[in-house]
Amino acid sequence: MSEVRDVPIRDDAIRLGQFLKLADLVDTGADAKPLVQTGQVTVNGDVETRRGRQLVRGDVVRVGGAAARVGDATP
Repeated sequence: MSEVRDVPIRDDAIRLGQFLKLADLVDTGADAKPLVQTGQVTVNGDVETRRGRQLVRGDVVRVGGAAARVGDATP
C-alpha cells in the first residue's frame, strides 16, 4: 500500500467526485464516474459507489495503489 497523502479542503465537506479530482487521483471529473460506479474506489476501507458521497476531514480515499486523506485547509 502506498503512503496516504493529506489533501486540504476549504469547506467542512467535499463530494467524492470532486475530491478525486482535487487529490489528483483521477485526471478529469469524467474519469471519476466509471471508477466509482465499478467499485474501484474505497472510503475508509469500504467500497463506495456514490460519486456524491460527502467526505469530511480524516476520511481516507483509495484508488488502486494511491491514497489521499481529506485534510484541514492551510492558512
